[in-house]
Amino acid sequence: MESVWVVLKRGLYGVWHHASFKHLHRDLNEAAFRLNEGNVRVHTLNRLSAFMDGAFRHRITYKELIAA
Repeated sequence: MESVWVVLKRGLYGVWHHASFKHLHRDLNEAAFRLNEGNVRVHTLNRLSAFMDGAFRHRITYKELIAA
């Protein structure tokens, strides 16, 4: 649990700079991805492929992005 908390804190301070309730689920998903895919036994190209699949699988329109 301690490593999960460290990944979340590092992301908050270094990447997101602010946590809002609206996007909290996205921040947590990214932190979970970083924690799960950060294993050095997984080849870098496989990790990159998993990232690309996750990043470009779902298209978010501007209307969905600004919806409350």
